[in-house]
Parts: sequence; structure tokens; C-alpha cells
Amino acid sequence: MSWKEKLDLDRIPKHIAIIMDGNGRWAKKKGFLRAIGHENGVGSLRNACLTCAQLGVEYLTVYAFSTENWNRPKFEVNALMSLMVSSLKRELKFLQENNTRLEAIGRIENLPKSCQKELKEVMEKTKNNTATVLTVALSYGSKEEIISATKSIAEAYANGEISLDEINEKEIDSRLYTSDKPDPDLLIRTGGEQRVSNYLLWQIAYSELYFTEKLWPEFNDEDLYEAIYDYQNRERRFGKISEQLNS
Repeated sequence: MSWKEKLDLDRIPKHIAIIMDGNGRWAKKKGFLRAIGHENGVGSLRNACLTCAQLGVEYLTVYAFSTENWNRPKFEVNALMSLMVSSLKRELKFLQENNTRLEAIGRIENLPKSCQKELKEVMEKTKNNTATVLTVALSYGSKEEIISATKSIAEAYANGEISLDEINEKEIDSRLYTSDKPDPDLLIRTGGEQRVSNYLLWQIAYSELYFTEKLWPEFNDEDLYEAIYDYQNRERRFGKISEQLNS
């Protein structure tokens, strides 16, 4: 029996987040330049997006480029930016055919102008699609996101727009990049590392974490089915005990 056949289709996670790790190591293992690993990673993202659309996953949020990634060698950063532009142009047809809406979170203004232009065009052309929302985290760092939200709240308080008692979880949620999305049910990280790397720190407070040794370019639909199956066999208690949930 395949992993897909084991799934309970009535309990598919609404929101899956993925840390797409291992592109460079995959390329090195194959004797390729790191850029080739990133190119093959685009194919894995396409497969994950298609699988999510078919299963009814409403939100897929992927970590594509962190604020820390700007510190990588300049030639690799340039290659990634170039790949982003070409991929957006190439994948527009795929997104339209699969009724997928593209969105982005992070310091988008820090990206090269060509990337910003292509990203905005694809987002505009897919804005009415109603299946899976594919959100790409670009120039993104969760600590920076939380600091930005905190500054926004402090300014609102200083201006008398909100009171101290009104500063709560809901208020913070409303000022994050993901304010229009539910928190992830499942966070997947490929590549064998077991850390969250400054990704959605506030949002994954109660997400189920799934780590796999598979490098991102090797990650396929069966691997995603397996991760979802593992998720479905966990008990999400949100601070309660099993007896409370069962009652």
C-alpha cells in the first residue's frame, strides 16, 4: 500500500510550511555546481504544489530565501535571483492550470528590481485563483518580522490608536506578514537538519514538525504523502490532555 492510499482524506492539513533544504548538498553529491541544485529544487516545488492542490491543502508556504542568505557568496546569490526571474516566467502557466495563487512574504523591497517586477506580475495574474495559495518567503526572517510587528504596535499605542489591554495574540497576528493565513498545521524540513532556522517562529508555536533526510531536489510526492500520514497519526493537544480531547 502506498503512502497516499494510507491517508485519511478528511484530515488533510489546511496549511503546510516547508523549509526546502539541501539543494547545494544535492548538487555537490552529484558533482554539479550549487546553482544546478537550486534549479532542480524548482521541480520539487512544482511537484509539492501540484500534490497539495490535488489533496486539497489550502495553503503551502515555502522558505525560498532568508535574510541570512544574503551573506552567501555573491555569485550564488546572483544565480538564485536570476533563477527566480526565469522560474516565475516559466511557472506561470503551471500556476494558472492548477488554479494556484502566488503570494510572497518578506522584505521583497530588498530583491533586485527585475525580481520584484516579475514577482508582482505573476502575483497579479494569479490573484483570482482559488485552489492552493502558494506563499514564497523571500528575503524573510521571522525575528525581523516580529520586530516589525512590535514596532507597528508600539507606534499605534503611542498614537493612542490602541490601549495596553488591546495588545494580545490577535493584535500581533494581524501585523505579521501572514495575517491573512491560518498558522501552519505541519512544518516539513528536508535535508536532515533539525532546526527551524528563523522561519515562522510565531506561527509554528503549535505546528507539528517533520524532519526528513531527503535533500530537497529528491523530495517527491510520496515523501509528502508520508509526511502527511505521519502528521495524521499524531495527537494535537494544544496544551490539553488526551482525555479532554476524547471527551
